[in-house]
Amino acid sequence: MSKPAHNRSQLFFSFTKYLLLAPALALLAACAGGSVERDYNPTTPVNEFDQSLLSSKPVKTVVIANVNLGPPSRNYLERKESYVDGLISNYLKSNGYQVLPHREFSQRWNNAKLIYGNPVDPTTGRVNSRTFSLLVNAVKEQMLEQTDVDGFVFSDLLEREVFFEGSMNRVARWDGITRKPAVQGPGNAVTAEFNWAQPVAASSLRIVVYNADLEPVFIGTGGLDLTEAVDTRSGNGFIRRRDILENEANVKYGIELALHPLIPMSGWPGNPE
Repeated sequence: MSKPAHNRSQLFFSFTKYLLLAPALALLAACAGGSVERDYNPTTPVNEFDQSLLSSKPVKTVVIANVNLGPPSRNYLERKESYVDGLISNYLKSNGYQVLPHREFSQRWNNAKLIYGNPVDPTTGRVNSRTFSLLVNAVKEQMLEQTDVDGFVFSDLLEREVFFEGSMNRVARWDGITRKPAVQGPGNAVTAEFNWAQPVAASSLRIVVYNADLEPVFIGTGGLDLTEAVDTRSGNGFIRRRDILENEANVKYGIELALHPLIPMSGWPGNPE
């Protein structure tokens, strides 16, 4: 693992580097057998975990930030952020973490924006790294003084372009998961001429954990679900799904992937044995 940056001013740049080093999306051959949700999946990311840093500075009481480390999520994913954060909170609590209310971060963040400005350009979605760092540090200092927090959790909903494998049992694999095509429109039939070689949009979750000194302890990724379905109305393309991230089991599985091995996942699909 790369040595984490300790200079507060390098907060955003440190994680930009981590995001660039995240495993690339791969196109892979089909596995034999039926469902492989709990079987070995070669797209499973190997998450970054600084065990020695966590041992020296334990993280037990966390707050989940209401902002992304990177650019804002697509608007249709952004609407699901509170829902996903709630499931992350439940998973952390069930594994021994204390999770402070969401408002502990969001209220202080909004107050800090009045002083430093909004780090996100609403027109382009670009993030001003210096402003972002000032806001995060301001929130961190206040929370350390006023609460028992010793860790900060950031969760970003990402969108990928993935491809279905060319086989009779069409599935797409990315970030540790396997999904069959969704269908949307009149009927549920897909024409024999449908072009399966075109990309389809899919969602993933990235979770990053800082300690009380804003040193990166963990960064992990897990696939969630397809955000597009076969459009049976046109019969020749994909269309955005109406039920984005409504399958709770799929979201929970992605959270488990994204937090492994900080919280060890039973049946982690990155083990080929």
